[in-house]
Amino acid sequence: MTKTTTDREQREAAAAQGEAEGAAERLTTAPAESDGPTGIGVLGWLRWMWRQLTSMRVALILLFLLSLAAIPGSLIPQNGQNQFKVETWKAQHTTVAPIYEKLQLFDVYSSVWFSAIYILLFVSLAGCIVPRTWQFVGVLRAAPPAAPRNLTRMPVYAAWRTDADAEAVNTAAHRLLRGRRFRAHLAGGAVAAEKGYLREVGNLVFHLSLFALLGGFAWASLASGTGGKLLVEGDGYSNTITQLDDFTGTRFYGSDDLDPFYVKLNSFTSKFQNNGSQIGSARQFTAGVEYYEGSDPSKLKQGKIEVNHPLEIGGSKVYLIGHGYAPVIEVRNAAGEVVYSGATPFLPQDGNLTSTGVIKVSDYGEKDGKKTQLGLSGFFLPTSPAAFDPNLGPRSLFPGDADPALVLNAYAGDLGTDSGLPQNIYQLNTKNLTQLQRDGEAAKAKLKPNQVWELPDGYGTVTFKGYKQWASFNVSHRPGNGIALAGGVAAIAGLIGSLFIQRRRIWVRAVALPDGGTLVELAGLGRSESAKIAEELAALAVDLQDDAPALDDEPDEPDALDEPDEGGTTEADEASAPEESAVPADQNSKE
Repeated sequence: MTKTTTDREQREAAAAQGEAEGAAERLTTAPAESDGPTGIGVLGWLRWMWRQLTSMRVALILLFLLSLAAIPGSLIPQNGQNQFKVETWKAQHTTVAPIYEKLQLFDVYSSVWFSAIYILLFVSLAGCIVPRTWQFVGVLRAAPPAAPRNLTRMPVYAAWRTDADAEAVNTAAHRLLRGRRFRAHLAGGAVAAEKGYLREVGNLVFHLSLFALLGGFAWASLASGTGGKLLVEGDGYSNTITQLDDFTGTRFYGSDDLDPFYVKLNSFTSKFQNNGSQIGSARQFTAGVEYYEGSDPSKLKQGKIEVNHPLEIGGSKVYLIGHGYAPVIEVRNAAGEVVYSGATPFLPQDGNLTSTGVIKVSDYGEKDGKKTQLGLSGFFLPTSPAAFDPNLGPRSLFPGDADPALVLNAYAGDLGTDSGLPQNIYQLNTKNLTQLQRDGEAAKAKLKPNQVWELPDGYGTVTFKGYKQWASFNVSHRPGNGIALAGGVAAIAGLIGSLFIQRRRIWVRAVALPDGGTLVELAGLGRSESAKIAEELAALAVDLQDDAPALDDEPDEPDALDEPDEGGTTEADEASAPEESAVPADQNSKE
């Protein structure tokens, strides 16, 4: 019996010790071992990422990134705006040009990384706007919040006694508040009123406008197209893919969608400041054109194109983006035949329009019994100096045509134009050419208008007959610009509304007193810091005196429009006040 009891006690003691050890293990801070999954799971991570994406912080970061991403587009020439500048830039920066191409810096606004930023911003705004809109609709459908139990704790408060009936006072207050365009509700012996809902409307309009702005940009990137064309004075072109110098289309806008029209450059006027500290600064660029839409020349119209003042034809706009000079040159071969004659555009290289260019005479003919081609390269100087700097070479002193001159070098041989391979019309490949020599030195000449240069070795003559001006145009079709502009204007209007419209609430309670008479209480609460709520409450108290005149022997009540010393409600006030019926404050909200 004793042994049995002892064994039982030993088993009980061992069990107790095991429970104690288990309890000790449960008190440890080490993570519990489990074969099951840990963490918030895939769904939890997706929910967390969605909340982060739709938060105010991430939206501002994306907006900032979008602004930063647009900077390269304004500093680096873009293919969709000016193909000539892009090619010139690449020729001047041969080292970094391939890197820029891989980074899509010549097509910033259609690049993958730029599109990713504004698509994420688009989704972020959508994730904020939709729930906020439904919440705001719910607020509009609900009655204003009922009056708190203790109105004396409101930031602005007024009270007095009157002999008027309590129900009549409440009815009069309801009428006055409705007359002041408050949303007022009479129930439970008190009037609850609220005003300033346009503040939240402005907030939503601002976000919707950003949504429209991004949508306009997105539509423009999908359904827009741009082309470039250089025209010398007196030349014209039809807006077709074969006559454009370059064209960049999009997914929903190709070469078959080009607007049909014809444009001819009749004249070009350029003026520069010729004195003072800003000498050489541009003052006027005007292209005088004639054009017609469609294919009917009888509908010819006159127009002009200036910087930032494009010509709108159909659904396209023609912008003036550049200008320069085109020397008019006549070349005669050894037999005295005219083998080349016309204006050749030279491309500006600096602010004074020092321009470089080449003339390729493919049909020169034969020289010494074999087929020969002639190449000329050089500079056009609108205002040439008396002598060239030996280090800088030919440079213009002024962008205007005060003293024009043409500096040329001559080459003979094979231009490579018959090979069928494409060539840059502004560059001369001298691989199979030999520079003409005179007295053991490279043959070159500085010509004034109407001067003739006799080429060495009987290759003929080159006559500088004068010059014309050329203009470079960008033909743009962007259907989303109107949407983006409307979104920008609406965003400004919504922002003004959200900043200057004040959301406020007013409660009026008239209660019959046990000793006779009625106690009238007014209280106001502004959703933002503003003195307007006190002014409105004072005006309402004055108007209510007609229906509830104050008695002369006032009891010890708080003074009219008394503002608490601590300037706000206490925790007890918040406990007694009704829940806010406006859109709830949320850390992920864009407000």
